Amino acid sequence: MAATAQLFEEPFDADEYIERLAWRTPGGGSKGGAEAFDPKRLLEEFKNHIEELKQLDERIQRRVEKLEQQCNREAKEFARKVQDLQRSNQVAFQHFQELDEHISYVATKVCHLGDQLEGVNTPRQRAVEAQRIMTYFNEFLDGELRSDVFNNPDKIKEAADIIQKLHLIAQELPFDRFSDVKAKIASKYHDLERQLIQEFTAAQRRGDIKRMQEVAAVLLHFKGYAHCVDVYIKQCQEGAYGRSDVFEDTALLCQRVNKQVGEVFCSPETVMAKLIQSIFENKLQSHVKDKLEETRRSDSEQYLKNLFDLYTRTTTLATKLTEFNLGSDKHTFLSKLIKNIFSSYLESYIDVEREHLRARSAMILQRYYDSKNHQKRPLGTGSIQELKERIRQRTNLPLGPSIDTHGETFLSQEVVVNLLQETRHAFERCHRLSDPSDLPKNAFSIFLLLVEHLCVDHIDYALEIGLSAIPSPDAKNANLYFLDVVQQANTIFHLFDKQFNDHLMPLISSSPKLTECLHKKKEVIEQMEVKLDTGIDRTLNCMIGQMKHILSTEQKKTDFKPEDENNVMIQYTNACSKVCAYVSKQVERVRKSMDGKNVDTVLTELGVRFHRLIHEHLQQFSYSSMGGMLAICDVAEYRRCAKDFRVPLVLQLFDTLHALCNLLVVAPDNLKQVCSGEQLTNLDRNLLHAFVQLRADYRSSRLGRHFS
Repeated sequence: MAATAQLFEEPFDADEYIERLAWRTPGGGSKGGAEAFDPKRLLEEFKNHIEELKQLDERIQRRVEKLEQQCNREAKEFARKVQDLQRSNQVAFQHFQELDEHISYVATKVCHLGDQLEGVNTPRQRAVEAQRIMTYFNEFLDGELRSDVFNNPDKIKEAADIIQKLHLIAQELPFDRFSDVKAKIASKYHDLERQLIQEFTAAQRRGDIKRMQEVAAVLLHFKGYAHCVDVYIKQCQEGAYGRSDVFEDTALLCQRVNKQVGEVFCSPETVMAKLIQSIFENKLQSHVKDKLEETRRSDSEQYLKNLFDLYTRTTTLATKLTEFNLGSDKHTFLSKLIKNIFSSYLESYIDVEREHLRARSAMILQRYYDSKNHQKRPLGTGSIQELKERIRQRTNLPLGPSIDTHGETFLSQEVVVNLLQETRHAFERCHRLSDPSDLPKNAFSIFLLLVEHLCVDHIDYALEIGLSAIPSPDAKNANLYFLDVVQQANTIFHLFDKQFNDHLMPLISSSPKLTECLHKKKEVIEQMEVKLDTGIDRTLNCMIGQMKHILSTEQKKTDFKPEDENNVMIQYTNACSKVCAYVSKQVERVRKSMDGKNVDTVLTELGVRFHRLIHEHLQQFSYSSMGGMLAICDVAEYRRCAKDFRVPLVLQLFDTLHALCNLLVVAPDNLKQVCSGEQLTNLDRNLLHAFVQLRADYRSSRLGRHFS
């Protein structure tokens, strides 16, 4: 294989190159197997090829040297050319500097010549202008206006310029000598001013923007320019309010006029501000007054709705108008216009809001109680009522007769939603209509009304009625509706808390009133929690009383000491069955009435009292061997019922009670071992002894010796 430079172009793989060389050499590859392999010939081929590669390397090296020499020659030639160009550029730059200096010299001469010409021409022009003005002044002095400029209507612009200058000059003349000519110039001044305004009005009606611009530019130096602007503003509003929506019409009018004002007047921001001021002080103020005054005395609800709507739409309109150029402080300008319209209404707003909310809330509550045919009871106040409340909280005594509410909780979510909705509207209006400095105070006053009507007049009243309706613990077949009161009060307070966070907090979050509101809310919660706790405690007492009644009427002494020990067919007693059914029902009611940790807390208390009742009940009987087995079956059923509580403590108590009942049936010889068992070893030995004493064979088997 002949060695050439092309063989070593990238990508080059040396291993592949050697393999290819060996493969091409006869006897150097794997063809023909091991017998055909000739290492000497392969070595000879490698040596020859190495010589070829050395020769190739020499040729390439000579070529590289030749190319390097050529590159050096070209680099020197290029450097020489660059030096020649630099010298040429330097010469050109020197010529440019000379030309620039010459141009500056000529320009200086021209400016100097111009100044000299201006110094000569300006006095000449002033003299010519003064001569022209004097000519026209002489005509007024003679009393005969002969110049065409004063008699040709097409030259009104030129005439206006002349008369304006004459009017300024006339102001400086003494009155006694030039009174007549001053009067004539003033008359012509006002006449031209009137004609220009008429011309402007006519051009505006035609929609001739160019003519309006020309006339406005002439009138700019006249005293009647302001009157021209007033005429323009008045004419803009003609026919602009054809719909029933004055705010939309105003926005469209300003949008349309804004472009035209920029084309016609040299100070469009002043004209636009004057237009908007005119609209606010006339059209909008009249519209607001008509809408509010008709309901201000007769319908406070509609008045507040109208005030909120009108103020909101006015501020929205003002936001749209800030898009236009109204001067440097347009936000303050628009705020003053809005304040001028609504100030008299906003000053008394919060008083109207409070009175309306108070009356509306009272009406909603009264309508609800009327629908229930309920005459609201006055809740007791003063030291006697406070004393009763304290005694009732400490002793659970039903002071005063129990009230039969026939299952009515006197709580209504519909009433609550209506009260919260009214308050929400009040908060929204308060946010929009109150001054920022008064907003927290006003919002707090609305919150106090909500507390008064929702928390005190409705929830607290229902709790008082519910407490009064709870029967005494020894009442038979008592209907315990207080749990329904708890359930509804809990739901209602969640709604109250949501409105507190969603609508009140944003209004007071950055003010000192926040602390006051949170304190008031906490106070209300604590007051209601005290009554709820009292009611739940008394309700649990009634449940225990009902269980006690079932046990006293259904449980017989013969249940645990049957006459025929061999003929007991029941799994547990009838009293146990009825108590478990009652307990399961009450547990379900508790779960429906409460949520969160309150469920576990109440069920724990109920379970502990339930256990105490069963424990005390079992200690009233004497047990035979079969009666003890039946007692164990009863306790097992009670324990199964206790599982519904899902409270580990309650289940543990009944497990222990079940273990205690085993003492009623265990063989006398095994009694000591059972007492030392895992569940009973930590109990008081007096308690164990008391249970063993309930056995019918206590004396005959001398079981007392195990505890001596």
